Amino acid sequence: MTRHCFQLQVRPELLDEYVARHSPVRPEMLAEIAAAGRRNYSLFLGEGGRLIGYYETDDDAAAQAHLAGSEVAARWEAEMARFFVGLDGRPDQAAAPLSEVFHLEDQLAAADEPASDTDESCAP
Repeated sequence: MTRHCFQLQVRPELLDEYVARHSPVRPEMLAEIAAAGRRNYSLFLGEGGRLIGYYETDDDAAAQAHLAGSEVAARWEAEMARFFVGLDGRPDQAAAPLSEVFHLEDQLAAADEPASDTDESCAP
């Protein structure tokens, strides 16, 4: 499983409509996202229209390909494209990815691993 985060900019004058379009999302689009293999998908809206998205998937390339070839997703993304600033292409394909720099569970798991014999920081 891999975690993915992205950023988009929603046009400030369209914020209320953007939120309304997601309350709720059409059932066929929800099903298409799930069929693509994306899980734990969330969108967070910040001040001025900064949108942060997060999801998890086992194979992001396959998920992207599934959505790129989906008529349901193509219709949804065509309708949603007008909400975004500076976007070249479909929102689901052109969002700017963000790099993960910290994940609590990963670091806790690494901290619990026994030090290797070659770890000089623990040498007497």
